[in-house]
Amino acid sequence: MASELVRRLLDTARYAPSGGNLQPWIVHVLNGAALARFRAMMAPKVRDFPVGRSAAYEIYPRSLIEPYRTRRFKVGEDMYSLIGIARSDRPARIKQFARNYDLFGAPVGLFVFLDRTMSSPQWSDVGMFLQSFMLLAREQGLETCPQEAWATWHEEVSAFLGIAPNLMLFCGLALGYGDYSQPINALRSDRAGVEEFATFHE
Repeated sequence: MASELVRRLLDTARYAPSGGNLQPWIVHVLNGAALARFRAMMAPKVRDFPVGRSAAYEIYPRSLIEPYRTRRFKVGEDMYSLIGIARSDRPARIKQFARNYDLFGAPVGLFVFLDRTMSSPQWSDVGMFLQSFMLLAREQGLETCPQEAWATWHEEVSAFLGIAPNLMLFCGLALGYGDYSQPINALRSDRAGVEEFATFHE
């Protein structure tokens, strides 16, 4: 995939909302030979640690309360069911999870960092930037997969990219063309109805 297309998407996504106009997102794009070198570097590490190592931050709260715990559990069950992996088949589940670290075979990988001095409001800015990028990519017939799983390889990603110590890896994002013949791409997660999360005061 041409870097110029990714550059155009980023050039538009940079207008995402940002409190105080801090624009806290820092993006590194890997494709072509650079991505091949990255995959070669990661492959033996992932063989040894298929679910990653220590995360740069707590991806989920340690004790999820309801309804969040049930939502997280169900989307996992739905995904593995779609691809024919039984709950009891832990090796197959781990093997599928490890595909995160090959960017699911995508031809482009983006890694998004924040300065460590930033706090939670700036994380929300990065979320808006990412969604803007993802929607723009979809307009171009591309598919994306944001991957917080990469936070568990933050040291390796940062070392490969030459990232300064003051920056923290937030997530990776796989970018490419969707393979709609794959059952996993038919997954549609359940969503709470408006009446469950919105209160109207009139």
